[in-house]
Amino acid sequence: MMKILVIDDDEDLLKLIENALSKEYTVETKLGANRVNPDELKHYDLVILDVMMPEMSGFDFLKQYRELIDAPIILLTAKDFEKDKLEGFALGADDYVTKPFSIKEIRARVAAHLRREQRQKHHRLIDYPVSCDLIAKQFFYEETKVSLTSSEYELCELLLKNKGQVFSKEQLYTSIYGLEAVGDSQTTITERVKQIRAKFDLVGINPIKTVWGVGYKWQIEKD
Repeated sequence: MMKILVIDDDEDLLKLIENALSKEYTVETKLGANRVNPDELKHYDLVILDVMMPEMSGFDFLKQYRELIDAPIILLTAKDFEKDKLEGFALGADDYVTKPFSIKEIRARVAAHLRREQRQKHHRLIDYPVSCDLIAKQFFYEETKVSLTSSEYELCELLLKNKGQVFSKEQLYTSIYGLEAVGDSQTTITERVKQIRAKFDLVGINPIKTVWGVGYKWQIEKD
């Protein structure tokens, strides 16, 4: 089931939305934006976010965490002001629902956005603070581009797409260069990993972990 995060400071409204959506989706609620764990934001398929919250507003939440969320965001607001909508869209919101709203409306909005997400292949992989633009074929540390060669990029993309999985040097070599490639897979992959680590070292991290006697996996470690 697709996973939805609902953030609001109204406990009754959280329960209402959870009850309305839980038959079709896995729904997780947070009573206030300050209770959200940023490391978990990448795991949601859609976020419903209240604008007017006392400790951290929806706008402040978007300013701080939008880049971590690779999913649609629907804002809830009690105000129907054009300037609020414009600010929300500028900060990365995908839709607006004005309170009071009907259960049918929130279900319809959620379903429409999730259908659209299923039709469109996500073009960005995120393991904060690293992201990969699959269309531009570029890696970034936060907003800083990490300049990789074509083979270095392919190696990093493969590991990131399969985060946590360990690949042998032979598997990596075949994936990058093809079954018919002739070369020293051990030396070639060792050198590629060394070069990748040197480039990411410039921003203070190492994204590739050596699993001794087996191979490599994607795991970000700070220097």
